[in-house]
Amino acid sequence: MKTYLVIVEKSDSGYSAYVPDLPGCVAFGETSAEAETQIRAGVEFHIEGLRLEGLPIPEPTTQALTLSVAA
Repeated sequence: MKTYLVIVEKSDSGYSAYVPDLPGCVAFGETSAEAETQIRAGVEFHIEGLRLEGLPIPEPTTQALTLSVAA
């Protein structure tokens, strides 16, 4: 099992999600929870496609930090 970082961003029309280690793997939802459900399905589909084409599955390498700063 691999653990990939997922970035979720709020937009004017909902939420988008993408996986930096899986280029092209993106999803959208009206809520954050819906975007998470969609990106989970997207990651599974993306990896299945790579396997079917005999391509390597990228290793997760992206990390994230959360910083608190005075604003």
